[in-house]
Amino acid sequence: MASESPSTVWPVLHYDDTRAALRFLVDVLGFEEVVAAPDEHGGLAHAELRRPGGGTLVFGSTRHKESVHGGMRAGTGAVYVVAADPDEVDRVHRGVVEAGGQVLEPPHRTVFGSGAASYVCTVGDPEGNLWTFGTYRGPAR
Repeated sequence: MASESPSTVWPVLHYDDTRAALRFLVDVLGFEEVVAAPDEHGGLAHAELRRPGGGTLVFGSTRHKESVHGGMRAGTGAVYVVAADPDEVDRVHRGVVEAGGQVLEPPHRTVFGSGAASYVCTVGDPEGNLWTFGTYRGPAR
C-alpha cells in the first residue's frame, strides 16, 4: 500500500466552548492535538488537530471577530472523516454513545451520490457540527 500523503483540505470549525470541543475531538473522536493556542479569555484562539492516518482539522473560537472567519457561528459545519475500516466506524459510534453524545445515524451501509458504497455513521458534536465517519476513501485513482 502506498504511503498516505498529507491532507490538503483542512476543515475549519468554530466553537463557543473551545476547551470542551478540544476534549470531545481528542478524547471521543480520536484526533491528536498538535496546536492549542490559548486566548485571553481562558479558551483557545486557535487549535490544530491531526487524524491518525491523515487529515487535519483547524478550529477556533466564535468569540474572535477580527479574522476572515470572524463572525462564524458554532454548529454550522460538517466534516467527513475517512475511517480505516468498518471497525473504526463502530468504535467511534460506541465512543459517542458512551460519552452520552448525539448519534444522528448509527453505523450502516449506504451508497453516496457518486454511486460509491460506504459503511458510515454520523454524529453531532456538543455544538451541533456534523461528523460522518465512513469507509469511502474517494474515487479510485
